[in-house]
Amino acid sequence: MSQARLPAPRAIIFDWDNTLVDSWPCIHAAMNETLVRMGHETWSLEKTQSQVALSLRNAFPALFGNRWEEARDIYLSQYAAIHMERLVPLLGAAQMLTDLREMGVHLAVVSNKTGRFLRIEADHLGWTPHFGRLVGAGDAATDKPSTAPVHMALDGTGIAPGPTVWFAGDAPVDMHCAIDSGCTPILLRSLLPGVEEFQTHPPRHHFAAFESVTGLVRGLLHPISC
Repeated sequence: MSQARLPAPRAIIFDWDNTLVDSWPCIHAAMNETLVRMGHETWSLEKTQSQVALSLRNAFPALFGNRWEEARDIYLSQYAAIHMERLVPLLGAAQMLTDLREMGVHLAVVSNKTGRFLRIEADHLGWTPHFGRLVGAGDAATDKPSTAPVHMALDGTGIAPGPTVWFAGDAPVDMHCAIDSGCTPILLRSLLPGVEEFQTHPPRHHFAAFESVTGLVRGLLHPISC
């Protein structure tokens, strides 16, 4: 990761699942029910965490072949039944979003979670007002790591994708999307990156805590003169 000074952000685009909210228990339960009903063996939580990153329309054809749409419908039904009762915001995320918004940083979300679920969850948490746009899977012509959702997230803001737009996420697909769109790739998670995890699309900086994001952004936007 580069240790060079980060550009002050005009905008920050966040991933959603496991960047701002803990979604793994819900995703894991819905995925295993789908696998069982499609005649596959269930996955461990560790395998779910290593395999789930792409949107359903990008991931399921490889898993389920020409029955992928059937599997998608099963997954969406299972996820819809449990996601609200299991939705848990990551500790400190809400305060970070409030602080960044008060600093005048434009915020958005680009997620591979189905768009309608993404917006339901944001509404439930009371977070929708923080974001100029919440872009989920299926909202743009193509999903992350495509750059199309990034352009959709910034459309109408007067802010173009570039170094002053940070893209913060927890997975390689997020860094891939950030770099391809010309944004600054930010790894945001408590877990340290694996040795080869981000070999092709490395993050520019790793934040292990939300308060670290707030502190650095404040310093970049309002540097102290010596």
